[in-house]
Amino acid sequence: MSEVAVYGLGSMGYGIASSILKNGHKTIGLDISDDQVQKFQQQGGLKAPIRDLSNSLDVVVVVVLNSEQTRSVLFGEHGIVPSLKPGAVVISCATVAPAFAREMAKKCDEVQVHYLDAPISGGSVKAAAGELSVMASGTNAAFSAAQAVLDAMAATVFNLGDQAGAGSAMKAVNQLLAGVHIATMAEALTFGISQGVTPEKFVEVISQCAGTSWMLENRAPHIVQGDYTPHSSVDIWLKDLGIVQDIAKDAKFSAPITAAALQQFVAASGQGLGAEDDAAVAKVYARNARLKLPGDK
Repeated sequence: MSEVAVYGLGSMGYGIASSILKNGHKTIGLDISDDQVQKFQQQGGLKAPIRDLSNSLDVVVVVVLNSEQTRSVLFGEHGIVPSLKPGAVVISCATVAPAFAREMAKKCDEVQVHYLDAPISGGSVKAAAGELSVMASGTNAAFSAAQAVLDAMAATVFNLGDQAGAGSAMKAVNQLLAGVHIATMAEALTFGISQGVTPEKFVEVISQCAGTSWMLENRAPHIVQGDYTPHSSVDIWLKDLGIVQDIAKDAKFSAPITAAALQQFVAASGQGLGAEDDAAVAKVYARNARLKLPGDK
């Protein structure tokens, strides 16, 4: 069994850490929230300070928000990579630009640490069940070093090649579709309300028709229930669709549908909904059309 550190105990990271722990690996969870760290320790996570464990770690899983936080975890003032033993592997799960992933892989390689560019998909429920999809790229040695932990956290691992960056490129493609699907679901659901179609009937019918999507079936029930507890927040899409737009701009590729979806999430965040579940983008449409959603007073 491996010794593993998981950085980031949010909705995805906590599930990943729990899945790794349940598979018998010695696991330490780290987060800026002391409550999350203590909760994981009560579940059986290691309690020793990370500085006492760093040179014995086999795997570091990074499930933080963005590239800046990833860089800080790996190479910041208290970055973990310089203290890792040769042959250890970093599994980097945040949505980042491919160029950033290649930069991190190069810096890890300089100190004989493997780097697996491994963004994830599946949401908090699949993270907790150890059934994520991982879009991974890296050397054969990186895959080999990470295999036991990947088995614990994922149902499917796509090997996208031996160069870091390919995994992040595929995640950008996925996020383009996922973000657009959420915004389009919100537009369709609220359009339906304007025509007398209730949200409940929308879910019942459209989820069985050609217009459905995984995001529609997963997120529209949140609107029906009036429950915007964040599984994935509105503000995540400002970051992720922003990354897609940046990549597209560098490639001189026009992505107008992505841009339109991004603006709806920007509007939602500007209305104070940034920390709510991303299905709350429906509130932008509802407010503009003076419609009521379930739970509205």
